[in-house]
Formats: sequence, structure tokens, C-alpha cells
Amino acid sequence: MMDPRFLDRREAGRALAARLTRYAERSDVVVLALPRGGVPVAFEVATALSAPLDVFVVRKLGLPGHEELAMGAIASGGVRVLNDDVVKPLRIPPSVIERVTAAEAVELRRREVLYRRGDDPVRVDGKVAILVDDGLATGSTMKAAVQALRRRAPARIVVAVPVGAPSTCDEFAALVDDVVCAITPELLDGVGYWYADFSQTGDAEVVDLLRVARERETAAS
Repeated sequence: MMDPRFLDRREAGRALAARLTRYAERSDVVVLALPRGGVPVAFEVATALSAPLDVFVVRKLGLPGHEELAMGAIASGGVRVLNDDVVKPLRIPPSVIERVTAAEAVELRRREVLYRRGDDPVRVDGKVAILVDDGLATGSTMKAAVQALRRRAPARIVVAVPVGAPSTCDEFAALVDDVVCAITPELLDGVGYWYADFSQTGDAEVVDLLRVARERETAAS
């Protein structure tokens, strides 16, 4: 049987781009990557669609001592989304949430400064904005991104991922204008399972891919 997994994020991006051809070669489309793992995926999508690429920085709010468990997320623009399915049953104190939020806000700002290198964010007002990550599990990070993005008045918001939990992809169908989940396994078993190589994407790779994308966009214009 053929292995359904992607080789790596770049291959996943090419597979995802094949599902997004209706957005190709359009002047009103921008691709926004959720760093860091979403950047290699989004780079391939933006390349295939001939669209500008930018980052949309989002940080998960991990429960102290169990950081893989998301209490929620924050995104550019001061937006915070809390995961009530975690916060309420565990009765997490507001002080804990505020402390983690403050720490993640510092990292969010660091990444924005590092990745953009002084460049202004790509304008999204009146545009079709395609939010790309390497996968959707609970969706808390992407929800924060969607809420923050709405403040920048895009014409349409599209959520696009190579792999996602069916229930999460269905949930986003009611939140945004279009959802593209390339594969939706009934048992997700973690996003990383669906990649042969799911090694961490480093800051240097993010900076390099964004530089190449900017150079390509400058040359095209």
C-alpha cells in the first residue's frame, strides 16, 4: 500500500497548492504562513499560485508543565483565543493564563521583527487571504489567526492545510469563506505522523524562504 504521508513540508505545500488552483495567477490573492512550520508549506503554495507571501505570527499558549496542551493562542494584532475545552475543566487560574500570554507575546514580537527585517506586512485589505499551516489538530492557533486577520479587512479568508482533523476542518467551514484540507484522516494521531520528515523549521529557514519570496515578487513586479 502506498504511504499516505508527505515526504516533508515542501512536498506537502506542493500537494496543497494543487487543491488551490482556483486562486492562481490572481492579483487579489495573498498567502499568509503561520510560522514556523507553515512557512515551507506556504512558500510552495505562494510559488505555485504566483502570489505574495508573508508571515502571520501566532503563538500557542501551552499549559505550564504540559506545554503540548493548548490553553489557547495569541496572534498579531493583540488577539487572544482561549480553548474553553481545556481552561474550564482544568480550572486554570487567570493569573496563569496572563503569565503565559505575556511570555508568548515577547516571542511573537521577536519573530515579527526577525522575519520581516524591517519590511511592512503585505497588505490584505480587500484581498483574498490564504492562511497556511502544516496541519490542523485542535485549531486553536488557526482560530487566533482568523480573528486577528479579520481586523485587517480582507475580502475573503481561506484556511488551507495539507492535513487536518475532519471535525476541525468542518468547524472552520463555518468560520471562514473557504477551507482546503488536502487530507482528513479519521484518526489524525498528531500532525507530525503524516510527514516522513517533520523536523523543526528553524528561524534561518523562515528568513531565507521569505527573502526568496520577496525577491521573486520584486522581480515579477
